[in-house]
Amino acid sequence: MPDVLAADATIGSPAINISIFGAFVAVTLFITFRASRNNKSAADYYAAGRNITGTQNGLAIAGDYLSAASFLGIAGAIAVYGYDGFLYSIGFLVAWLVALLLVAELMRNTARFTMADVLAFRMRQGPVRTAAAISTLAVSLFYLLAQMSGAGGLVALLLGVSGDLAEALVVTLVGALMIFYVLVGGMRGTTYVQMIKAALLVAGALVITVWTLAEYGFSLSALLGGAAADGGQGVLEPGAQYGLSGTTQLDFISLALALVLGTAGLPHVLMRFYTVPTAKDARRSVVWAIWLIGIFYLFSLVIGYGAGALVGAETVLAAPGGVNSAAPLLAFELGGTVLLGIIAGVAFATILAVVAGLTITASASFAHDVYASVIKKGNVPPNGEVKVARVTAVVIGAISIGLGILALQAGLNIAFLVALAFAVAASANLPTILYTLFWKRFTTQGALWSIYGGLIICIGLILFSPVVSGAETSMFPGVDFAWFPLRNPGLVSIPASFFLGWLGTVISKDKPDEAKWAELEVRAFTGIGAEKAVQH
Repeated sequence: MPDVLAADATIGSPAINISIFGAFVAVTLFITFRASRNNKSAADYYAAGRNITGTQNGLAIAGDYLSAASFLGIAGAIAVYGYDGFLYSIGFLVAWLVALLLVAELMRNTARFTMADVLAFRMRQGPVRTAAAISTLAVSLFYLLAQMSGAGGLVALLLGVSGDLAEALVVTLVGALMIFYVLVGGMRGTTYVQMIKAALLVAGALVITVWTLAEYGFSLSALLGGAAADGGQGVLEPGAQYGLSGTTQLDFISLALALVLGTAGLPHVLMRFYTVPTAKDARRSVVWAIWLIGIFYLFSLVIGYGAGALVGAETVLAAPGGVNSAAPLLAFELGGTVLLGIIAGVAFATILAVVAGLTITASASFAHDVYASVIKKGNVPPNGEVKVARVTAVVIGAISIGLGILALQAGLNIAFLVALAFAVAASANLPTILYTLFWKRFTTQGALWSIYGGLIICIGLILFSPVVSGAETSMFPGVDFAWFPLRNPGLVSIPASFFLGWLGTVISKDKPDEAKWAELEVRAFTGIGAEKAVQH
C-alpha cells in the first residue's frame, strides 16, 4: 500500500465516508427523537423508565463498554506491539467478572439513579454525594478525553484533513452531536443508539476478521507469521512494550490492576444496571455483555495482527491518527474504499454511543446528587432536576471538546487514555463501593478519605508522570516535571485508597447506623424494598 499515505492522497473516498457517517447520524437522530417522546420524568431521562430487558441492556452495555479504545486503540496496540497490545483486551474482559460477582446485582438493588445513591445510603448525604459526584465527573472526563481524541484522529484520517484547526473542528462536531443526543433522547435514546452500535461493531469486526483470515487461508499461524515477518519475532512474545525494563514491567502490573478493578467502578457502566426492572435482568445483562465483549476481543486479536501483517507497523504509525488508524487502514487494504467507509462509520458510531453514555452519566450525577440532593435538599420542582442535567451536559461537552483537542494534538493512544480513566475509577470509586456494601463498620469519614484520597493520589501521580511531561510521547514534550516513573498510577493509588478508607473509618468518631446497614444488606442481597425506592 505504498500510495496510501502520500501527501496528496486521502484514505479512501471522503464522499463515501461522509455519506456513511451521515446515514448513521440520520438513523440515530430519528431514534433519539422517537425516544424523547417518552421522557416525562427523571426516571425516564436517567434510567429509561427501568423497562429495558436484560438482553437489551446486555447489548447496550457492550455498546457502552466497547469504546473507541477497544476498536481503534487496541487494534493499533496489537499491530505495533503485538502480544503486549493484547493485554488490554485481557484486562478489559476479565474486569467483567469482578463487576458480575461483586457489584452488578447489589448496585441495581440499592440505587435509584447514580453510584452516589449507594455510597450515601447509610452515610451523611451531603458530603458523600458531593464526593461521589466529583469522582464521577473526573472519570467521565478522562474517558471523554479518549473518545474525543479518537474521533478527531479517525475523521481526520478518513476525510484527508490535516492541521490542528481541521482536527479541532472535527472534535467540536462530534462533541456537538454528543450533546444533542443527550439533551433530546436521555437514557432511553442513548440505550437504543448503544444497542445499534454494538450490533454494528461486532458485525463489522466479524467481517474484517473473516476477510483477514481468508488472506492467510484461514490459518491463524500463517497470519501470526506474516505479522512477525513485518514486525519481527518480538510481536509474538511478551515484552515489546512492557518488558523493556523493570519500570515498564511495574507499569504492566499497574495497568493490569487498573483494568481488572476499574470496570466495577465506572459510573457510566454502573448506571446501566439501573435501567432494568429486576435483579435477574441485571445478572442477565452482564452475562450477555461478557459474551459479546469476549467475542469482540477475540476479533480484535486478528484485526491487530492483520494490520501488522498487511499494513505494517511503520505505515500505521505514520498515518494521521497514528496507532489508532490500524483498523481503518486494514479495512482499506482488504476491501478498498467501501469497506473502509463502512468500518469508519462503525467506529464513528462507537464513539458517539460511548460519549453519549458518559455525558448523561456525568450530568445525572451533578443534577441528582449535587443539585437535587445537596443544594435543594430534595425540594426540586417537577422536571427541575432534568433541566439542570441538560445544562450540565452542555458544560461537560464543552470541556471534553477542549481536552479532546489537546489529547489529539499530543497523539496519545486512546486505549492508554481509557486505561487512565480505569485507574481513576478503581482508585476513587471501587474501594468505597466495596466497603459500603460489605463492611458494617464503614463510616462517612472513611468514605470521604477513600474517594478524595484515591482521586487526588491517582490524578496527582498522572500529572507528575511521563504521560504529561518529560517524554517524546507526553502531552507536553517540551517540559519535564515528571518524578513518578510509571505511566499508570494504579499500583500505588488503588491500595492507597483502600488503606485510606480503612484508616478513616477506624479513627473516626462516627458510629455506624446499624438500622441503615441492616436495610442496605437486605435490599442489596435480596432486592426487597428496591422496587418501592425507585418509584419515589
